[in-house]
Amino acid sequence: MKLIEFKNTDTQRIYNDYINRSKRAIKILAPEDQEDCLMEINSYIYEYIQNNPQEQELTAMLNILERLGDPEITLKEVVATKKIDQAVRTFNIKHLMQALLLNLRNGVVYIILFLMVLFGVCFPVLIVLKLIYPEKTGLYIGEHTFFFGIATSKEGVSEVLGNWFIPVVILLSVLFYFIIIFLLKLVKTKKP
Repeated sequence: MKLIEFKNTDTQRIYNDYINRSKRAIKILAPEDQEDCLMEINSYIYEYIQNNPQEQELTAMLNILERLGDPEITLKEVVATKKIDQAVRTFNIKHLMQALLLNLRNGVVYIILFLMVLFGVCFPVLIVLKLIYPEKTGLYIGEHTFFFGIATSKEGVSEVLGNWFIPVVILLSVLFYFIIIFLLKLVKTKKP
């Protein structure tokens, strides 16, 4: 992105400061998304300055920046939306967690999805525990009991998966992850 150059040094300083604040607000995004955001901000500023030649440069800059608002606040929604796009596009757990954390305030659906991801993170832990404590980890079923994980007391229950526990947990974790991504796509398409 090419920065706009102003004649007035105060205007240039204010513009540079706004762009730098915007860069900090969007640094979590992928480089191409950062570039898109900065170009859009830059175009708003440039168009306003060009369409209001009667205003002094400094006054015009202050007016457009007031309309745009603080980048730390106004770019929050943009960052959250772009992070969802990145998570859905890349299937990366890091991007998924960031997207859900950024969107927690956007509704109960995102809270549920975040809790689902946290639950999904437990599956690999169960695999490790099965390797360390094979006799205590598994799917236990009793007359009135159903337990998936570590059992400290095995009275009245029996482990039903045995050596199939690890493949089943791997399959469940992959399935769970794709369900979360699918639900995230679904929520994203219904978002206004």
